[in-house]
Amino acid sequence: MSKEIIEVRGAEEHNLKDVDVEIPREELTVVTGLSGSGKSSLAFETVYAEGQRRYIESLSAYARNFLGQMDKPQVENVEGLSPAISIDQKNAANNPRSTVGTVTELHDYLRLLYARVGTPHCPECGREVGEQSAQNMVSRVLELPEGTRAKLCAPVVRDQKGAFEDLFDDLVSEGYSRVEVDGEEFDLTLDQPELDENYDHTVDVVVDRVKISPDARSRITDSVETALEEADGTLKVILPDPPEGAAETLGGSDARATGDLADGDEADDGAASDRVVVELSEDLACTHCGIDISEIETRSFSFNSPHGACPECEGLGETKEVSEDLVITDPTKPLKHVFEPWSYDRTYYSRQLDNVAEHFGIDLSTPFEELDESIQRQFLYGTDRIVDFQWRTKNGTREKSERFEGVIPNLERRHVETDSDRAREHIEEFMATTTCPACEGTRLKAESRAVLVDGTSITEVNEMSISDALAHFEGMEEHLSSRDRKIAEEILKEIRARLGFMTEVGLDYLTLDREASTLSGGESQRIRLATQIGSGLVGVLYVLDEPSIGLHQRDNDRLLNTLEELRDLGNTLLVVEHDTETMRRADQIIDMGPGPGKRGGEVVVNGPMDEVIGTDESVTGEYLSGERTIPVPDSRREADGELTVRGARQHNLADLDVSIPLGTFTAITGVSGSGKSTLMHDVLYKGLVRRMNDTDVNPGEHDTIDGLDNVETVRLIDQSPIGRTPRSNPATYTNVFDHIRELFAETNLAKQRGYEKGRFSFNVKGGRCEGCGGQGTVTIDMNFLSDVTVPCEECGGARYNDETLDVTYKGATIADVLEMTVEEAYDFFESHGGIRRRLELLKDVGLGYMRLGQPSTTLSGGEAQRVKLAEELGKKDSGETLYLLDEPTTGLHPEDERKLIDVLHRLTDDGNTVVVIEHELDLVKNADHIIDLGPEGGENGGELVAEGTPEDVARTEASYTGQYLRDLLPNVDLEGPRADRDTAAEQPAADDD
Repeated sequence: MSKEIIEVRGAEEHNLKDVDVEIPREELTVVTGLSGSGKSSLAFETVYAEGQRRYIESLSAYARNFLGQMDKPQVENVEGLSPAISIDQKNAANNPRSTVGTVTELHDYLRLLYARVGTPHCPECGREVGEQSAQNMVSRVLELPEGTRAKLCAPVVRDQKGAFEDLFDDLVSEGYSRVEVDGEEFDLTLDQPELDENYDHTVDVVVDRVKISPDARSRITDSVETALEEADGTLKVILPDPPEGAAETLGGSDARATGDLADGDEADDGAASDRVVVELSEDLACTHCGIDISEIETRSFSFNSPHGACPECEGLGETKEVSEDLVITDPTKPLKHVFEPWSYDRTYYSRQLDNVAEHFGIDLSTPFEELDESIQRQFLYGTDRIVDFQWRTKNGTREKSERFEGVIPNLERRHVETDSDRAREHIEEFMATTTCPACEGTRLKAESRAVLVDGTSITEVNEMSISDALAHFEGMEEHLSSRDRKIAEEILKEIRARLGFMTEVGLDYLTLDREASTLSGGESQRIRLATQIGSGLVGVLYVLDEPSIGLHQRDNDRLLNTLEELRDLGNTLLVVEHDTETMRRADQIIDMGPGPGKRGGEVVVNGPMDEVIGTDESVTGEYLSGERTIPVPDSRREADGELTVRGARQHNLADLDVSIPLGTFTAITGVSGSGKSTLMHDVLYKGLVRRMNDTDVNPGEHDTIDGLDNVETVRLIDQSPIGRTPRSNPATYTNVFDHIRELFAETNLAKQRGYEKGRFSFNVKGGRCEGCGGQGTVTIDMNFLSDVTVPCEECGGARYNDETLDVTYKGATIADVLEMTVEEAYDFFESHGGIRRRLELLKDVGLGYMRLGQPSTTLSGGEAQRVKLAEELGKKDSGETLYLLDEPTTGLHPEDERKLIDVLHRLTDDGNTVVVIEHELDLVKNADHIIDLGPEGGENGGELVAEGTPEDVARTEASYTGQYLRDLLPNVDLEGPRADRDTAAEQPAADDD
């Protein structure tokens, strides 16, 4: 009989102090505690890591070769473990080819549906296409001009791996002597091609080589029928020297190179560039337009395959092209200086502009905006007529008459032709990413877009939101024929189930074609959660990392319902979380603490919520009971002016006009997908940067931003990493390490040896350990096993050489200082105001537990954001700065959240404007002004639902944010959805304890 608990004994990972804990199976357990108290160390680095290690060790040595090796966590024993699955905050993918549809496997089911029951239509006229007979093919070939040489071929292999030696032998025995392999002709009677079996190849049997003439009809008919028989109904016609319009006559398109997404791209030189290759099929063809449609397969609907991808953008949906707005940033400039990429000081450019200006009879000092639109266009895109160019050289005057190429075509041509990376990068500064004009951003080629199911193409389905797609597929069987209904029944069931799971976790506003790289960490986590619900697994241990991040309270309730559903299936859920509502609905709470960092790592209490509330040592219990609260401000600040965004239309914003009061603390709220990030990041931040710094950044669509005179600078403090390598850490990012190194350089021993502060840097030669290059670890190549990272033998992980470590300050080496937490270092450097002031800022934003030398690659998004905030606080500020923050409470316990709110108030009191995107109501109720977007997500969002003080928004019936705020504001006499909870609204407004 399996154990009813997961029993952890002697856990000492990171700051855990010989922790013993019991986790009930098939229940929802929340691991909570102050930031840095050891929650993730217990849940992820101990329980999940041990579960994964045991699973991998159960596999064969061959399988482990591919999966890699996992170190055993520092734990004495873990009993009762189930197979473990981690659902964390990492982004789903950074590949631009990954979308919501591909990540959730919905696109795979859609491809199967459209390949099996889709009806192909002509991409030109929209008519449903039908089969084409051999006689039609013969007639089409005979329409070519008399005397045209043609090869009639049977495509027997198309983009398949292999050497095909047996195939070539069989063809010779059947009497065929010639084949084309990957576009190259071979005579099998003389020499068989030697092919690499690891690459894709195309093999065409040359059935006949003919000259087109009326007398050849009988021969062509026999050859066409033979080719169709050999290639299962497909004929390939190759014209080595095609007459003009041959491809249009046959009704096909140019050939493509094997593995190449773009038609005809291989033909830059040689005879292959002139030939035309057309495929004709017995199965699908538009008799009206004369267009042949290739066989419909699942890969025909994959934008990651050459068989389905748009040839122009290669399945990305975007192309880069020179932007007129970037070439001309200020049309008031004179003609000679208006083109940013063309410096008039360069002889070639001045010669071009001089002669074209003379051609039009205009002065180069004329402002560009005063020229006729026709002349402006011809300068940008080329002249309609021939221009006489004259220029002086040391050998006399030279002349040439030709059309002026135009500034933009010149840049585009040079971007393609240049061999210089520097020149190409310079031109790309004036290029913008635009929607592909061929596929209009849908990624698929025209033939694939023309296949319909129930009158809808697969690209139209991809453009739908999850909720709209679910409505679209509900009852679709009723509109299908009996044959198609039987084929599609199971596929539709899977599609609807996955769409339903996505809706349950609050992602119904996402579209299927949304790039996975644009999703937040919380959205990516909920997508994986929906996928796990769809798998229907039982008896699994799921470990989740703050799934409530990025969720509005309304959506959070839906998420909790989903977690309970996953538990009720018979699974065990271990959730690292700070959200009080999640704790209230949990079966068990493990509260870690009592403090952060080295003062944490212990289990304060492990039991149901009532037991946590009754434990005096539990800070979490005090917040759950309402004994400790984050107070509501006694008053709200008055605005010193307004910053107004007008006509915001990016993504789902509905021509929005919104004002941000200056000198105040503003929160942008709304349900998930309502347009908050689009408004702050794409429109407000990028729009201000573009206007204030004169950069080439492209802001989201909007009319204008008024009130810039009252803002001195804008700073975005987001959750992107503070560094890309382990060499970056909080001490180096906040510059506190510079002051510490200066302090060590002032010690007596350092002065005696002539050490300067550079000696104490682990990034440069001199003081660092050269055995590990200052990293403290060495990576050992284990050949077929995964690489192993071990402490450096020379320095023992200290990063520095022995001579540098001889220098101490108050008995501690520079390596010892890097191992200190912020709080420990704050006490250690008690007599150094400059160092303490910077460390105090890190403490103020709730990072007192963090080690000074902790690699930046190991920081969470919320921790990275707070390090940036501390660094900003350390700068000398004259006020009038606009600070933009995106969910700064991510990963914060309510006690740490209180500290962060104090910091934001301090920033605002200094005369700055603070704008945050936030769902956490304790922070929202502290704002002076709220901008609430909605009412829903996706297409049904992007509108201004409510604005004003938190009290004003709470009284707005249409605002979901307002409804949940009611329970936290003592001056609002309306009940919210959680009115039955003990809340801060029952506490005095200024209660701090």
